[in-house]
Amino acid sequence: MVPFMTGARAAPDGPIKLVALGDSLTAGYRLPADAAFPTVLERLLKAKGADVTVGNAGVSGDTATGGLDRVDWSVPDGTAGVILELGANDMLRGTDPKVTAGALSAIIERLKARGIPVLLTGMQAAPNLGPDYKARFDAIFPALAKRYGLTLYPFFLDGIIGDRAQHLDDGLHPNRQGVETIAARILPTVESFLGSLRQGATR
Repeated sequence: MVPFMTGARAAPDGPIKLVALGDSLTAGYRLPADAAFPTVLERLLKAKGADVTVGNAGVSGDTATGGLDRVDWSVPDGTAGVILELGANDMLRGTDPKVTAGALSAIIERLKARGIPVLLTGMQAAPNLGPDYKARFDAIFPALAKRYGLTLYPFFLDGIIGDRAQHLDDGLHPNRQGVETIAARILPTVESFLGSLRQGATR
């Protein structure tokens, strides 16, 4: 396995260390630890032959601003890459998209300063928030990906929206089956992200 660089620091030989920084969708709300998104994703990656660990830095109820407040200690040194999944709670609270975009931008800048690449996962606003809010909120993620040259997975909940069988009884959070779908859908993008980390480590 090619050793990775985190800024000017070479990571020791061993698994590639990813961290999923997010909210309840990452944390595994009301699910056992083995059914949380980072654990399921790690299992799928290992099944494809990747020597990787995916740390769970999800906090239920967290907003993008909350993620910014804790990013420095939630992402330890030696992390090769971050899967950034925040924004859903901002949307549910009707937070001004400028605030959400600013907090996500600051998180990306903090990680960039540490030499840690980011895979950004997008979120989409519910239609009942109105077309103007939805347009402004949905535009946050592709705009940030373009600005910072990030790998973008357009919609974290792709494949489960509208399917009650893949949600808990609250209708908001994925159940075990829903997490499996989310992880399977994002898997090719994460594999591509890992490939970019390998290329960066050999430069």
